[in-house]
Amino acid sequence: MVVTNEKTVSEAINYRRSVRVFRKEPIDENKVRECIHLATLAATSSNMQLWEFYHVVSPEILQELTVASFNQGAARTAQQMVVVVARKDLWKKRAQSNIAFLKVQYGDKPVSEYSKREKFALNYYQKIVPGIYSDLLGILGMAKFLAFKIIGLFRPIYREARQSDMRIVAHKSAALAAQNFMISMAAISHDTCPMEGFDSSMVKKVLDLPASSEINMIIACGLREQNGVYGERFRVPFEEVYFKK
Repeated sequence: MVVTNEKTVSEAINYRRSVRVFRKEPIDENKVRECIHLATLAATSSNMQLWEFYHVVSPEILQELTVASFNQGAARTAQQMVVVVARKDLWKKRAQSNIAFLKVQYGDKPVSEYSKREKFALNYYQKIVPGIYSDLLGILGMAKFLAFKIIGLFRPIYREARQSDMRIVAHKSAALAAQNFMISMAAISHDTCPMEGFDSSMVKKVLDLPASSEINMIIACGLREQNGVYGERFRVPFEEVYFKK
């Protein structure tokens, strides 16, 4: 599944703006779907892929999401929406998917014949990932946090092991995928607006999502109106954010 790009990566990045008003012109559902597929190729922590994408084209659901998004202009004029959902709660399923994939890659051979590298990869998903993601009412997470803090006094150690930390990890990966999607859309001269202003409980109810899921962002999609971009792009001076060491 390939999208034929009309722009280079640099051109797409420069073209992308947060569009607040879209034209009343339909966009191809398949093109948006292809861009969502490209979103799934984004970098993701430990290849866990703790994300889901809800491609909304139904006028009724679009209207419900508009209400949940406080009737902001981007939502009100969007031709389609993509809801990016972080699914930290699916870590066991995703770990098993990685294990199954690795075993296929290693071929039909006994475990005793696995190379050191192959054993390490399997061990990562069978032991390390559960060790990081498992928790019990926050108690295990705090215990791990304190243990790693003490170990960190003597050597480098991974410190972000609480459930709140893993929640951030899942959202970072989901956001990377969302950016892939928006740049892919820009490459074919389609426009987007990532929205964080919404009632997350309402959105979950509209999309019939479990309570354990978390809405990362809602992305309004369409073709920009002339007044759809609110002014020139502003960024603080590059020298304020770039540091060479």
